Amino acid sequence: MHSVMIVTLGMAGMAFGWFIYSKFIASKIFKLDPNFVTPAHQVNDGIDFIPTNKYVLWGHHFTSVAGAAPIVGPAIAVYWGWIPAVLWVVLGTIFFAGIHDTGALWASNRHQGKSIGALSETVIGKRTRALFMIVIFLVLLMVNSVFGVVIANALVNTPGAVVPTWSAILVALVIGQLVHRKFNLIVLSIAGVAALYFSVYAGSMIPIQLPALFGLTANANWILILFLYAAIASMLPVWMLLQPRDFINGLQLFVGLFLLYGAVFLFMPDISAPAFNSQVDLSAPSIIPLLFVTIACGAISGFHGIVSSGTSSKQLDKETDARFVGYLAAIGEGSLALITIIAVSSVAFAVSTDAWHEIYNEFGAAGAGAFIQGGANLISSGWGLPVAFSKILLATMVVLFAGTTMDSGVRLQRYIIQEWGEIYKIPVLQKGVIATLIAVGACLLLAFGAGGSSGGGGMIIWPLFGATNQILASMTLLVISIMLIKLGRPARYTLIPMLFVLSMSFLAGIVTLLKFIEEGNYLLMGIDIIVLITCVLVILEAASVISKFKKEKTAEIAE
Repeated sequence: MHSVMIVTLGMAGMAFGWFIYSKFIASKIFKLDPNFVTPAHQVNDGIDFIPTNKYVLWGHHFTSVAGAAPIVGPAIAVYWGWIPAVLWVVLGTIFFAGIHDTGALWASNRHQGKSIGALSETVIGKRTRALFMIVIFLVLLMVNSVFGVVIANALVNTPGAVVPTWSAILVALVIGQLVHRKFNLIVLSIAGVAALYFSVYAGSMIPIQLPALFGLTANANWILILFLYAAIASMLPVWMLLQPRDFINGLQLFVGLFLLYGAVFLFMPDISAPAFNSQVDLSAPSIIPLLFVTIACGAISGFHGIVSSGTSSKQLDKETDARFVGYLAAIGEGSLALITIIAVSSVAFAVSTDAWHEIYNEFGAAGAGAFIQGGANLISSGWGLPVAFSKILLATMVVLFAGTTMDSGVRLQRYIIQEWGEIYKIPVLQKGVIATLIAVGACLLLAFGAGGSSGGGGMIIWPLFGATNQILASMTLLVISIMLIKLGRPARYTLIPMLFVLSMSFLAGIVTLLKFIEEGNYLLMGIDIIVLITCVLVILEAASVISKFKKEKTAEIAE
């Protein structure tokens, strides 16, 4: 099939999601109220709770949840064929991700901006909160540790991306100060994007290679620098760095998507990847259930619920902004995932089906690198830009997305630790600096304790991320569903996605568990068992709450 047809049909589906389905969900199911006083106004502490312009908040939310995942996941999943990947991305965006992200924002907004783990106590019970927060902490540990490795590798492999990566932080600091002083947002947006892309050009002229220092590799040194930066960034007020950095990166996405989608219509490349891959290696994982945990961001992701309830809900100016911030960010992710599939499936990446099979000769053989190469070739063919410059542009996009996710991830880990301090009455854990040091220390302990001097320890538990992350997504949808049931509203729009994601992710958890047992990997086997047992216990607690609630309602009616 022609790439233009895939893009047209995919975007038409997402347009239906935004203009029709999301409006129905927001007005009839969640009943978002423009007059509800949000936690951002109730607390407004100038650090975490700040009423924020919905466009700026969308930029923060989108780039925090996106990271490199909507690129890496689809680029890997195309191994099974482009049709399954496209269908899951488009349908997942419309009926799963959008309602999950908007629902998590709404649920947290209605519970004083609590994280999804903390508010589960109110909705389900105390035991559920403890179980929830274990899974959340594990997901954040995986994301932060691995994204540190991903960014470090990208900076080493693409030294031209170093200057724009760090320049983006300086640009964000300046814009944060000016936005805080009510400067014109449109002018600042244009100036910020212009400065960012000038830094991309400068980076192509001034590549920087970090030398090996203190007996550590360049990758390991970058990991240390990145976590030092993340620790500092996580303690700054959100308006100072996190919001403007994410906003500029969100605008960068629009430029990147314009170049990539525009190139599709200008170049009109054919698809070289098979619709369904009939040459799958016998040792490769089965498409069911692994497709649904390989593509997470870009379809649905539990990490989104953590960000929605952890940082974004604390910045909602109006409750009705939840649809714009949550659902439209899901559309942005789906759009990025869709163009990633085109970039690694078209003749811009592999000139023929045989050439494509040579690259995708085994599961996991291609990832972000495939997107950067295929996307650069696509942009070059469509717009005539040099391939080398296009590669730096896309590599910078990947690094900045992963960096903003890491910024938010460390901040969210800090929140979890502080919430533990409040729950278990441990004052020292309630202090921001202490909680941040513990969060970063846990990530570095995993990175270097398990990975040695390379700092790549996060990759050891990464095989667990897919199933764990999607189990968390199903648990978030469960909390939202119970809220709706208690409010007497239709819950099928969240329950059906919850049941599907739960069944696929739980099955994936069992599949990976069997693999770990076969390999004798007791660390991953133990963590996997903990996650699966936690999931079962949460489901049982939820079923008990629903049953009790229905009995009480029946008794009320009888009276």
